[in-house]
Amino acid sequence: MAQPDTTRTVGLALEGGGYRGMYTAGVLDVWMEHGLTCDHMVGVSAGAAFGYNFKSRQIGRAIRYNKAYCADKRYASVTSWLRTGDMFNADFAYHEVPIERDPIDLETYRACPMRFTCVCTDIETGKAVYHDLPYGDERDIEWIRASSAIPVVTRPVAIEGRKYLDGGVADSIPSAWLFAQGYDRNVVVLTQPAGFVKQPNSVMPMLRRVFRHYPEFVAALEHRHEVYNATLDDLARREAAGEVFVVRPSESVKVPSLCREPDELERIYQIGRRDAEATLPALETYLAG
Repeated sequence: MAQPDTTRTVGLALEGGGYRGMYTAGVLDVWMEHGLTCDHMVGVSAGAAFGYNFKSRQIGRAIRYNKAYCADKRYASVTSWLRTGDMFNADFAYHEVPIERDPIDLETYRACPMRFTCVCTDIETGKAVYHDLPYGDERDIEWIRASSAIPVVTRPVAIEGRKYLDGGVADSIPSAWLFAQGYDRNVVVLTQPAGFVKQPNSVMPMLRRVFRHYPEFVAALEHRHEVYNATLDDLARREAAGEVFVVRPSESVKVPSLCREPDELERIYQIGRRDAEATLPALETYLAG
């Protein structure tokens, strides 16, 4: 997050987390209201989906369309999953809403010099794939859909001969990848509060059966909590050393994967806004230091 006249380069990493991403949406909206931007943003899953609006500079869009459609079965529902294989409907959530009903500002998106990257997991290799999104059009939206494709409740997303699922499986918090890009300042937005420790996946037996033909993907699922917690440890060390600025929820933003309550999404969004306002002076000091 840098003011337009800042000469230092700034990188930004956004964790995913489904509707916990409304927290990130609140943070980003406040930053946009204060004129903050960055040189490179990398997002995972919901971090990519809602970070999309940071590049197009559309304040309020993420919370607006999620509140408008969270209770709409065409947007996300068990019915959609049973009928199509996708809990978040590919046609409605990833075409009709962003292209027709509440469209992205493509002109601003493409004019913005910010580099924007999303993270997906290749189910053949179990490795993270980092893909740039320069256009903001349906090609890029399909990559965001792949980044957000929750295993089991979403079909693998096929792009250019490869199959992808949730980027969070291989790299839930892409901070290490961001640090390797060499920016002067780095900012990370998390969607879990301080002290959170990720536990082993309780449904691994089922996941092993479902993805038995993809052993590398299964291995990534099995070790996801270990990688996640190691990333948090690394962030804690870097944060203490002043190498990164971390924004995290000041209170719980726990929410169901299928949330049909607009007020609950608004609650999480407002926590993000409050935390962004509260940490803004420290963030500006970090960026200027």
